Amino acid sequence: MSKMNLAKLLSASLLGLMVCSTAAMAKEVEVVNISKIGGMPWFNRMGEGVTNAGKDLGIKAYQVGPSSTDAPQQVKIIEDLIAKKVSAITIVPNDADVLEPVFKKARSEGIVVLTNESPGQPSANWDVEIIDNEKFAADNVEEMAKAMGGKGGYVIYVGSLTVPQHNLWADLFVKYQKEHYPEMFEVTSRMPVAENIDDARRTTLDLMKAYPAMKGVVAFGSQGPIGAGRAVKEKRARGKVFVYGMMIPSQAASLIKSGDIAMGVTYDPASAGYALTAVANKILKGEEITKDLDIPNLGKADVDMDKRIIKFHKVLRVTKENIDSLY
Repeated sequence: MSKMNLAKLLSASLLGLMVCSTAAMAKEVEVVNISKIGGMPWFNRMGEGVTNAGKDLGIKAYQVGPSSTDAPQQVKIIEDLIAKKVSAITIVPNDADVLEPVFKKARSEGIVVLTNESPGQPSANWDVEIIDNEKFAADNVEEMAKAMGGKGGYVIYVGSLTVPQHNLWADLFVKYQKEHYPEMFEVTSRMPVAENIDDARRTTLDLMKAYPAMKGVVAFGSQGPIGAGRAVKEKRARGKVFVYGMMIPSQAASLIKSGDIAMGVTYDPASAGYALTAVANKILKGEEITKDLDIPNLGKADVDMDKRIIKFHKVLRVTKENIDSLY
């Protein structure tokens, strides 16, 4: 082979390597959010925040969700996304412990992992929250105490007994209540019915019958207030049993207007979807997360560098007065 031909061959090979390298560098950023369950209004709204962030940031961002809240279904979705080699996985875990091994696997593959409603998740890069947990719990207690006159029984509904954030809010709720309103009390242990309207309705009917002293229901899960509100309406218990909790305003509108749900103490899940996607994009771009973190449309975050938690405090009170102006 002549020196000229060899030079051409080497040049062609080098050009090929450069093209391949450029193509690899130009790989599209893909951020996927995994909801607790697909099709629920709360998570549909969260998905809107994910896609809106993707449009604003110029990246591919979307949401998927399991057909039930069984943690193994989320595991399967994550396994599939690892095989697909997505850039980042953001998720609202159904069971922090069950998901931990697959989070480790994703991280070992170079995938960014962010959680929502799962502070302290060992293998996540960061946990991103839209509310300050202690303030949120205190807000719920204060609103319920106003309606109950600072005394009487109540029950707490959570999505399940393995959802980290719901149970943290419940713990903080009880702690604050005991410190500030000692004449209030739990009529029974927390109930895992806040993600199912029928279960929440049935449970509320049973508890109103079993515990006449029960004056309040607080639900950390968007379907709990709907079911509880329906039970209150059914038994004409408005003004006797006060329902509070997280919700999608449009889903709760009729019950808020009738007074069968006293108030929503919640936040816009679209904000969580937006924040998760924006933080993932920053990490993927190699930008450092600092105490000065500011997210467009959300503002400045409170960043705990040691615990790896990013949080805002965007509590939304849903009332008769503002319900028609909300999403």
